[in-house]
Amino acid sequence: MKKTIFIIACFLTFTGYAQSNEPTTYKKRVLETPEVSILTSYYSQDGDNAAVTGGIGTEELKDVAGNIVISIPLNANDVFTIDGTVSAYSSASSSNLNPFDSGASKGGDDDDDDDEYERKNKIAGTNSTTGSPWVESSGASRSDVWASGTIAYNHSSDSRNTIVGGNISFANEYDYSSFGVGANFAQLFNAKNTEVGISVNAYFDKWRPAYPTELISYEEENGNLNAGFFEGIDILDQNGTVINKNGAVVWNPTNYSLITNTSRNTYAASISFSQIISKKAQFSVFLDLVQQSGWLSNPMQRVYFGDKENYYIGNGASIPFYTSKQNTDVFRLADDIERLPDTRFKTPIGARFNYYLNEIIVIRTYYRYYADDWGISSNTAIVELPIKISDKFTLYPSYRYYTQTAADYFAPFEAHNSTEEFYTSDYDLSEFNANQYGLGVTYTDIFTKAHIWHFGIKSIDLKYDYYQRNTGLTAGIVTAGIKFAMK
Repeated sequence: MKKTIFIIACFLTFTGYAQSNEPTTYKKRVLETPEVSILTSYYSQDGDNAAVTGGIGTEELKDVAGNIVISIPLNANDVFTIDGTVSAYSSASSSNLNPFDSGASKGGDDDDDDDEYERKNKIAGTNSTTGSPWVESSGASRSDVWASGTIAYNHSSDSRNTIVGGNISFANEYDYSSFGVGANFAQLFNAKNTEVGISVNAYFDKWRPAYPTELISYEEENGNLNAGFFEGIDILDQNGTVINKNGAVVWNPTNYSLITNTSRNTYAASISFSQIISKKAQFSVFLDLVQQSGWLSNPMQRVYFGDKENYYIGNGASIPFYTSKQNTDVFRLADDIERLPDTRFKTPIGARFNYYLNEIIVIRTYYRYYADDWGISSNTAIVELPIKISDKFTLYPSYRYYTQTAADYFAPFEAHNSTEEFYTSDYDLSEFNANQYGLGVTYTDIFTKAHIWHFGIKSIDLKYDYYQRNTGLTAGIVTAGIKFAMK
């Protein structure tokens, strides 16, 4: 679950606005003073269905993230926003891109690490070469930093009935980068009780592909199992017997090839409608249309075929319980990487309904239906109940339920056949349902009496969420945020 990504840019302004019909000597600013919001989070998960190791293995992951949003009023009508995020994560499953305890897990791009790997094995001997989908490797891909940035501009008409804006975004991690542009428009009617919004976004992404160690090495050595990574390393068959690498029956990932199209483009359009029904009720609906094209698979993720012979590196005695956590010292060589269609069309549609029950409790609800042409459909339902316990403090318990069908191309570990065109064992594309329980507390002071330096504190938030899938994946996230306004 990688999370996720945004941030960096500069931007085009969008003019075009409605003039107020009533002259006025004073116009309230859209944003009175600069505001700064800071959000930090800690996320931890665990599970047994890692996609990097073919649908089995540890999914342990930890992530610490920080986000800052700075909103600056340029004048009475215009607001400029800078939004930046940095996320540092450590992933046991990603570390097993190279499960053999080396730093070579970035594939052929890291020659120094490959040399160091070979040096260690020549010194230590072949018996020291082990790995397991259940044990975190010390390879370079075990951790990474993801950074994103967005710059946005929004203009409101004098009447405040029309809002137009745009944004540019950028995101990067060691094997992937993304550049995006977007524009938005909103029109208010009926004394601002009705709002229609439209937004469009385009993202142009680029892979710097990282491959499983055994596959990239096989490619680089043209199938020679006595060179490169495999030099001096025994390969075992299903019975734990060392094979003859020069024989007729050897490990041969015939489906495998490097990806040739490293781009991924996403085009998204969204339309929304919001209506204030009464003093106590408000609802909104939205529809998104998303078209993706390019390399939509993840080259890090292995696939194992049920109609192929099995080959391993490590301790042959552990092969009979390979799929169990008891296995700490043998790793099965991949048959291929994940392969999925090069286009995908997504259609989410959803609604929100909020009701002011009384001065203490507000009911907030959300529902979304999602479908795509890969065969996935899902339902999401959220209920949040903010409870005002004082003038400044609010508790907000929440519950989220999610369910989805499996993609047409998903199958568990070793359930695919080599004759298939597309295949994945990523459990994010499997059939599952999930529950999420949350509890948060908010401190709010619209008068910003408390302050730090020249900034008054408008709000402080703290929340904990617990997430659980019926596949066994569990996660917890703690988030804390604070918003300042310049005094």
